[in-house]
Amino acid sequence: MATIIWPGNNQWPLAQRITFRFIFAYFILYMAPWQWVYLFPGTEKILAFFDMLENGVVQMANKYLFHGYKTLVSPNGSGDTSYNFTQVWLYLLLAAIACAAWSLFDRKRNQYNRLAYWLRVLVRYFIIINCFRYGIIKLFALQMPFPNQSQLATPLGDLLPMRLSWMFMGYSVKYQFFSGAMEVLAGVLLLFRRTSTFGTLLAAGVFCNVMMMNLSYDIPVKLFSIHLFLMCVLLLAFEYKRILYLLLNKPLTAGNLFQVSFPKKWMRITRVVLKCAFVLVVAVLPFTESQKRYRQVSNPPEIKPIRPGMYDVAVFVRGRDTMPPLITDTLRWQNVVFEKGGGGSVKTSDTIFRQWYKRGYFVYSTDTLQQEMIFKKRTVEGGTWNIFRLKYELPDSNTIVLKGLIRNDSVFAVLKKSNRHFQLAERQFHWLSEYNR
Repeated sequence: MATIIWPGNNQWPLAQRITFRFIFAYFILYMAPWQWVYLFPGTEKILAFFDMLENGVVQMANKYLFHGYKTLVSPNGSGDTSYNFTQVWLYLLLAAIACAAWSLFDRKRNQYNRLAYWLRVLVRYFIIINCFRYGIIKLFALQMPFPNQSQLATPLGDLLPMRLSWMFMGYSVKYQFFSGAMEVLAGVLLLFRRTSTFGTLLAAGVFCNVMMMNLSYDIPVKLFSIHLFLMCVLLLAFEYKRILYLLLNKPLTAGNLFQVSFPKKWMRITRVVLKCAFVLVVAVLPFTESQKRYRQVSNPPEIKPIRPGMYDVAVFVRGRDTMPPLITDTLRWQNVVFEKGGGGSVKTSDTIFRQWYKRGYFVYSTDTLQQEMIFKKRTVEGGTWNIFRLKYELPDSNTIVLKGLIRNDSVFAVLKKSNRHFQLAERQFHWLSEYNR
């Protein structure tokens, strides 16, 4: 009966065996390959079970082991919450315990070539998943959209570093496309055993840049980007001699880390079928979905009859008081932006709106029969709820008159279309530059 020859040395040093045990346990816990069923539709119930189980364990660890936080905040767009940090500390602790027990009961084993092979495969495919996951949406400029008028109207000094970096990336479709293309290319190269080393080197460079941006601009995906980079380093560590010889211009042998011949036909067929299904789920379907989403985002519907754009608030009366346009007045509306697609913002500190970078954000729709504008507040979960309704009048194409009740106070506002021009919105590019801009 043919046996499988697993690549690697027949004798591992003790330090290497102990290190491998810890790394294997930790990265298996972090990657959680049993949860990769999320890639396939209809697996929500299975994922809900795993999430409930993991959440219970992390909560108990925080309460009885680490005593770190009174309450854990779950991931909510931020991947660096107290829950995430507790989770990482728990994985490190469990990996250390597993390593100690494993070293005690399996101390006579000389090598872990088979386990090392499967660990490399899992890490490699985890990196591929995230290369396609983030790369494809960048190809369509969906991860970092071009700054809208509300963001352009926000003073630079009011932006947090994370939002500044997001707008920097979103400004240039070409640069964002290039970043996504490099991620997708790394994923494609990693798919094939012959080009996996090249793909790992490219992925390491890409994710090192992502990691440094997250660390430098306080982007709350630090833990995840660090792990992606470390996974690339882990794969490269298995080939450190070949890479060193390449850099020193010395002759090197062909890599064989993924060159495993499966003796049975059903094994070879299964591998091909699984890889085809994997490519379909992580690359082809996300590409078509992103393409569909791009068409929707690039042509958002206008909320008629309101003309999108920025409006200065010429008159603002609340109750019986006409409020002058003082910059120091935080409740008066200074200007209003209506975006295409039903989003918008107002320069005010009124907490009836969702406050973000010293502007109040809202979602709006119109009832043309009643001639009303319905203002809504977007929740953290992504839903909306109505906050007030105002009657509207359109005396001319550049004026909107709003009146109604906000918090049981009567409101009357006259909005005039602004001629404010933002140079950043021009997407300027010059080959010839006679002076420094």
